[in-house]
Amino acid sequence: MPKQDPIPPRRYARHTGPGEDDEVPPWANLPSIRPTRPAGPGAPGVPGAPGATPGRPGPPAPSGPASPTYNADLVDLIEDLPFIPDEDAPPRRQQPAGGRARRTLLRKRRRSFVMIGGAVVAIGVVLAVLFLNRGGAQGANISSDLITTFQPGELQQVPNACQVIPAATVQQYLPGKVKQAAPLPIDGKLGSACNWTLDHQPVYRLLELNMLAYAPNGLASGNGSATNAARDAYDTTLQGLQSPPKGAVGGNATVTTLSGLGDGAFSAMQVFRVGGAVSDTATVVIRYHNVIVTVEVSGLEHSNKGHYGPVDKNQLAAAALAFAQTAYASLH
Repeated sequence: MPKQDPIPPRRYARHTGPGEDDEVPPWANLPSIRPTRPAGPGAPGVPGAPGATPGRPGPPAPSGPASPTYNADLVDLIEDLPFIPDEDAPPRRQQPAGGRARRTLLRKRRRSFVMIGGAVVAIGVVLAVLFLNRGGAQGANISSDLITTFQPGELQQVPNACQVIPAATVQQYLPGKVKQAAPLPIDGKLGSACNWTLDHQPVYRLLELNMLAYAPNGLASGNGSATNAARDAYDTTLQGLQSPPKGAVGGNATVTTLSGLGDGAFSAMQVFRVGGAVSDTATVVIRYHNVIVTVEVSGLEHSNKGHYGPVDKNQLAAAALAFAQTAYASLH
């Protein structure tokens, strides 16, 4: 007779009412879990056991305590269910940073504070030096009434340096074809400069005239007036000639005080050695109120290129003094 298909397992249906969904939940058709006892050699229904017939299962095992049977379908269904967190569970506390990380952060913060503090201290020291040591070598002399305007007798402009020296005076001390040049002004009406150059072997002369009127300056000594600012510049120039800074190309100058010229005057003679060349320079500085007149006359004593020299230092000093006196007279 023909072989019949096995009868499908019976499904448990749920009676639904009108309008209800006829679909059943996925767990409705799962087989039930029944406790079973492991089969043994003497269990009924096991081949070779008493009461068992070959080819037919024996009677069902008696009921009693037994281990539950593992159902893979039910386990898979449970694993597919979504996870719903417990709202009543306490929040998870963040783990604190490690001790090593905290120490590194603290070191970085301390280093930043030290750097900022050092910068503030450095700025404070600079400001203190500027305001407490006004006047260079002179002692601190801070006045409660600083002067910020020009006072009577102080000049607010100087004449043109190239025009105050007559051509006859130039030819007297620089005979020959002289080149005249005026450097670009950097102080406006307060300053003026002019240069004269004579280059005719064996004679080389360079004469420089500079006139500068100083303005009131809060960093100047005393009350910060324009005259005090000029006095500070005069003293600084004198000190630089008498004691040049280390590494300067010029040696110590021989300084002589001049009387009868302005509020203070001096002359100096200095030797410069640069790249094998030797030059003698005569300088005259005159201060008149808030104006400083400076004249420098240089003569090339020896050169590694060309034939120059010798130089008469007395002539250099005389030329410097004559130009300085003429420029000083133009201030009145």
